[in-house]
Amino acid sequence: MRFIKFLIIWISQNLAIPFWVVGHIHLSIHSFHSWIEFLSSVGMNIIVAIGFILDYKNDRAADSEQKDKRT
Repeated sequence: MRFIKFLIIWISQNLAIPFWVVGHIHLSIHSFHSWIEFLSSVGMNIIVAIGFILDYKNDRAADSEQKDKRT
């Protein structure tokens, strides 16, 4: 489970810009002709959003631990 969480965070941090750039260029050039294209685009954005939320929670927990050590 820790590996899956790490993988989602890694994907969201390293592939967010390519997902969004390719998705926006694709959307501006083509209309979605099939549900597969639409669901793929939505799925990639959901992975990025989940990774962002998980990384945010990890970062807040690390900040809280550092704050506790200082006091």
